[in-house]
Amino acid sequence: MILTGAFVNGMAIIIGGLLGLVFTFIPDAIKDSIMKIQGLIIVTLGIQMVVQTEDIIITLLSLIVGVVIGETIRLEEALNRFGHWMEFKLGDKHAGNLSQGFVSGTLVFIVGAMAIVGGLDAGLRGSNEVLFTKAIMDFFIAIVMTTTYGLGVIISGVPTFLYESGIILSAQQIARVIPEFILDEMIDQVTSTGGVILLAIGLNMLNVTHMRVGNMIPAIFTAMIMVYLLNIF
Repeated sequence: MILTGAFVNGMAIIIGGLLGLVFTFIPDAIKDSIMKIQGLIIVTLGIQMVVQTEDIIITLLSLIVGVVIGETIRLEEALNRFGHWMEFKLGDKHAGNLSQGFVSGTLVFIVGAMAIVGGLDAGLRGSNEVLFTKAIMDFFIAIVMTTTYGLGVIISGVPTFLYESGIILSAQQIARVIPEFILDEMIDQVTSTGGVILLAIGLNMLNVTHMRVGNMIPAIFTAMIMVYLLNIF
């Protein structure tokens, strides 16, 4: 089945999150330390993704344009409203955390090269190896995040599945229109842009900053569009 990798990844997040709910008895001091460590790891991953780029200017422009779009349409506010609505419907006992967990979890799980590369690999070659590897990583991340954020992290497994499924299903169509060398450049720029967003998430988790990370989401797609336009003109 072509969507097996995306399905396994989504389920890994949900199952890991459910296990995280079981571990909510962990003392707050330990949970705080674990979250800080996770924040440091996410910052480290973000740095690794950014330093690989060959054109930081495109990354910068993608983020500026993407953030302007996000701020204009108030994307994070909309995501938070959806999270609060889900919180009301589900009666999450972690009051006020569901929306934060949903936004943070979704960004952590969809941002980065593995979701893009894994989706393209599954769609073009029928190989789910990358997505299976990502699923294992996301499983453990979900356990830790859910101990603090609650149900929001579990719900983020749904948009992760939809996002990766969209990439898989459109991969063959994209390959017919976009040359392989442009696709490679797109992946590089998505990796770099996603790395900056991961840095923002990690810094927020460490309470160093309070950036509206949800408004950065459009930058991922802006990066792809910029690379395509620069190559055809």
